[in-house]
Amino acid sequence: MNSSQAIEDYLKAIYKLQERNTLVTTSDLAEQIRVSPASATGMIKKLAASNLVKYERYQGVTLTPPGEKIALEVLRHHRLLELYLAEALGVSWDKVHDEAEKWEHILSEELEDKIDEILGYPTLDPHGAPIPARDGTIGHRNLTLLSELSVGDRAIITEVSDDDAEMLRYLGKLELYPQTEIEVISVTPFDNLFTIRRTSVNTNNRTKSYENFVIGQSVATCISVTLLTNKDDLLSSQSNEDEDEDEDEK
Repeated sequence: MNSSQAIEDYLKAIYKLQERNTLVTTSDLAEQIRVSPASATGMIKKLAASNLVKYERYQGVTLTPPGEKIALEVLRHHRLLELYLAEALGVSWDKVHDEAEKWEHILSEELEDKIDEILGYPTLDPHGAPIPARDGTIGHRNLTLLSELSVGDRAIITEVSDDDAEMLRYLGKLELYPQTEIEVISVTPFDNLFTIRRTSVNTNNRTKSYENFVIGQSVATCISVTLLTNKDDLLSSQSNEDEDEDEDEK
């Protein structure tokens, strides 16, 4: 890996950690990049000297505007490539991350724009993460970790972490993909095992089916959701009624 790619990897990792935490520590970054804390500290100091991050000992590291711009560009490449691999080439969602890592640093702007056009200018990658726009902006959402839900909470899976391929294969077997509706049925008091109910909708006759699964805390912390309310139920019901009326008119 050359110096430029290493810098981009660090900036991207810092951005992703900032999304999860208010404070990004050297140890967090070292774990994310899979290097020693000493190596992470050395690179952080180099990035700070280049005005790509702000760093104070014991106060963590944050991206500067120039650093964030680079991070979002690399992230755009990565997530567009993931979606292209999944939709155009049929690569499974547990393999697209590692493949995109290989190409994100060398993708030209011309090819980036062509992929964007072919995919219909998408806003989400296969794991539900937002794709930064061409101008460097990115949508921010108010998400909750599944691990923070309580019994009776209902939600839509919005995004899953793409860091662990084995975990993605496991979620795929359970059909716990983005846009899947779930409900927390029970949570064990000590080891935090979540029993969740997945709702599947038959698009032909709009009937629903349900299936229960048990997942552990480590899996639950990798899934981000959008909580559903009674108002959401009413809007969904009204939408279905409107669709039925349209079908009747036809």
